[in-house]
Amino acid sequence: MIDLKALRDNPQRFKDGCTKKNYTVDIDQLLSLDEHRRSLQSEQESLRAEQKKLSKETGPKIGQLMGQLKGASDADKPSIEAQIAEIKEAPAKLKDQITALDEQISQVEPKLNELLLAIPLPPDDDVPVGSTSDDNIEISRWAPDGWDWDKTFEQNKGFSPKSHIELCEMHNLVDFPRGVKIAGSRSYILSGDGMKLHQAILRYAIDTMTNENGFTPMSVPVLVREQAMIGTGFFPGGKDQSYQVNEEARGGGQDMYLTGTGEVGLMGLHQDEIIDEANLPLKYVTVSTCFRREAGAAGKDTAGLYRIHQFDKVEQVVIDVADESKSRQHHKDMMGFVEHLLKSLGLPHRLLQCCTGDLGVKNADMIDIECWMPSRGDEDDNGVPTGEFGETHSASRLYDFQCRRLNMRYRAGGENGKGATTFCHSLNNTVAASPRILIPIIEMYQNADGSITVPEALRPYMNGQERIG
Repeated sequence: MIDLKALRDNPQRFKDGCTKKNYTVDIDQLLSLDEHRRSLQSEQESLRAEQKKLSKETGPKIGQLMGQLKGASDADKPSIEAQIAEIKEAPAKLKDQITALDEQISQVEPKLNELLLAIPLPPDDDVPVGSTSDDNIEISRWAPDGWDWDKTFEQNKGFSPKSHIELCEMHNLVDFPRGVKIAGSRSYILSGDGMKLHQAILRYAIDTMTNENGFTPMSVPVLVREQAMIGTGFFPGGKDQSYQVNEEARGGGQDMYLTGTGEVGLMGLHQDEIIDEANLPLKYVTVSTCFRREAGAAGKDTAGLYRIHQFDKVEQVVIDVADESKSRQHHKDMMGFVEHLLKSLGLPHRLLQCCTGDLGVKNADMIDIECWMPSRGDEDDNGVPTGEFGETHSASRLYDFQCRRLNMRYRAGGENGKGATTFCHSLNNTVAASPRILIPIIEMYQNADGSITVPEALRPYMNGQERIG
């Protein structure tokens, strides 16, 4: 959620932000509704002040008039009695007026809040302007010694690559037909060494973040209330991509939603809390099962393990003070942690600066990390894919966007400090999402005979196993 005061002070910044991010929000209508609500609230405050004043004056005034009434003539009594009745009725009239204003405000707020939740966080000025992911800009790329970007996989390795689908079938790593039989399209069953490899990368990612980078491991719910999804910015815009559990229809209270990332649970930990500044930054990491509807047409590039409904993900979140320079440094650090992990696995990859049109509603900036996947991309004359990058990570800088929605603040000097509270800043980044990350691992580590070498960094998590097949 954006700062409403900042919107009032500089509406053009937010209008430009909508344009750059390809969002359409009637900001003028929002400002008009906001002005109307503030006018109603101001009128209410005046009436409450008058109500408070009356409560102090009513007793003495009535007492004075009652005294006059005792010695008044028959001709004067009606006038005095009318004054007493008027004074007694005044508080009730004010209460009715205040209640009427409450009703007017309640009619304004739903639309105002709807518009307010729809306004995206304006992108940072140094984010390149663009419409879609096609306009993203490559920042850098890395490959291990011996890999030449100007050559095909076959030219680099000396043999034509098999896809991860072929390799999984060859070694019984994944059972797609039974996955579909149980849960429908885009479902799968990891089996044998496939499941071992999946667990190995998740454990390696968690251990790297906790043992080397100082993150605190946390478990989080993956079935959450709607407010958690709204608070983290995934709703209302992304509701069509989530799975909903209709508890209200079953008489169970609130509807619940399956999360698409551990970020939701990690950010919800401190909702409605005032954090001691001395405890910041908070650095959390979790591994959780994630669910996404992934609505859209199927195709060659979504086949296999690339775009699926259920997966496991190690996610990192940082919550810190409201300091842009610190947020930017955290952003670099978090990408560095992931790059270190990918380099330790020997996976060729690149960093992409996302353009404004690819940021989504909540990000001021986002860097994608994509791994090279030999089975993707166009096919050559022999029908062999030439390879292509596939997204495996996203690192987001959100400033106070989520923390405003979650009412997550900090105060200098701790909870008992005297300073004003300030909304925190937050960031998040994928550490490893599996089984998608298995695609580049399996395909890049395949051998000419179809066997798969287990990356050295993962062998301790597979009981020393060096090869599959």
